[in-house]
Amino acid sequence: MNQNHSIAKLQKDFIAKKLSSTELTKDYFKKIKASKTNAYLALCEERALKQAKTADEIIARDGERSFEKQPLLGIPLGIKDVLTMDGVVTTCGSKMLENYVPPFTATAVIRLENAGAVSLGKLNMDEFAMGSSNENSAFGPVIHPTHPDRVPGGSSGGSATSVGADLCVASLGTDTGGSIRLPASFTGIVGLKPTYGRISRYGLIAFASSLDQIGPMTKNVDDAARLLQVMSGADEMDATCAPNSVGNYLGKLKDKWSWSGVRIGIPKEYFVDGMQMEVEASVRESLKKLESLGAKLVDISLPHSKYAVATYYLVSASEASSNLARFDGVRYGVRPQSAVEAPDPMSFYKRVRANFGPEVKRRILLGTFALASGYYDAYYKRACQVRRLMKNDFDEAFKSVDLIASAVGPTTAFKFGEKSSNPLQAYLMDILTIPASLAGLPGISVPCGVDAEKLPIGIQFLAPHFEEERLLQAAHSFETEVYHAI
Repeated sequence: MNQNHSIAKLQKDFIAKKLSSTELTKDYFKKIKASKTNAYLALCEERALKQAKTADEIIARDGERSFEKQPLLGIPLGIKDVLTMDGVVTTCGSKMLENYVPPFTATAVIRLENAGAVSLGKLNMDEFAMGSSNENSAFGPVIHPTHPDRVPGGSSGGSATSVGADLCVASLGTDTGGSIRLPASFTGIVGLKPTYGRISRYGLIAFASSLDQIGPMTKNVDDAARLLQVMSGADEMDATCAPNSVGNYLGKLKDKWSWSGVRIGIPKEYFVDGMQMEVEASVRESLKKLESLGAKLVDISLPHSKYAVATYYLVSASEASSNLARFDGVRYGVRPQSAVEAPDPMSFYKRVRANFGPEVKRRILLGTFALASGYYDAYYKRACQVRRLMKNDFDEAFKSVDLIASAVGPTTAFKFGEKSSNPLQAYLMDILTIPASLAGLPGISVPCGVDAEKLPIGIQFLAPHFEEERLLQAAHSFETEVYHAI
């Protein structure tokens, strides 16, 4: 990962004429084509080079003032393939949508491009964002940026590897149960899941509508703040997008953050049995360092967290069953010749929906069962009630603490195929990220160490709803004063 390719450093190079956006964009395309990581599913060369050329012309004319109106001017980004871009194939990592070219662009992408960003292409992912390893993509798995035998995490594996391997400056991922934070931890980058509703979901092809959230994956916290600043805010195209005012995320990072008196909640339920010893040791060492800087570590309990995995997979699978019903070959989805020649409607639908992969089918079946007559109250309704109890746990905890800290995942990146034969083992990888997703809280993964095999370890910070300013300030301070000092 090239830390010199941070947004702030690149902008200085643009102004000093040491580098142009066009040169940088061409360099990225060259590296992407030579890469064996399978991080990209589609490249937008014509679109990107046109955007880069425009950026260079504006910078040449207006100099440093260029970045006041367009704070991401000339910066090449990768976009997860679950976000629509007009005229660009958007597959969701699925054969079901392998030929889908949307006529509209996701609001988050529009805002980035309006801020001057250059869109390099679409990034590989677990099919319909279902997975924790990126082994579920219909177009092959994404390879870890530094350890080729390891998974990069999912579902935003392409987004994580593209940043970790320096195949873009930053990327967009989506987080439903941890799919930004876990890949960020596995690959040693920063991953931010904002408060649910902070960023518009318009143009995000839904997996679980009450959980999905778009967020930045970056080389440092400063870059994450820059992308969040641009993407945040109300959107009339998305009724679930919050009208709350947007904070001064980037500006606040310039304020001196003091850990003195900051209360950090340590949930006893988050240091789970079976956690890799090096992960726990690295996180606890980081927390001791924060304590030495003046922070107060407070033991807290989130008692309903033990139900998080079961609750999440009932809620998300139920919503997936409903959302993916539209992919029937009539409204959306492929329509293979075998389906066209089907003798009856049932055969037609079977032949169309056979294009879903095994993990997607598994979750649709689980969700359909949970929503079925006679089972709805016992499963989906009860899961929603437990979800509310989990939110109440967090609300109560934040009365006595300012932040909550934990590991991101129970282990570092695992080997390909290690968990694919046991779906439950794979699901448990999200055990530390799911509760915050169910509660709609903002969370961030920041590197805090490595294990004996030099695999990255991440620490997770959580904050109350819409307190991204606090979250980013704390994460930035940790990154600069603790991690880089270790």
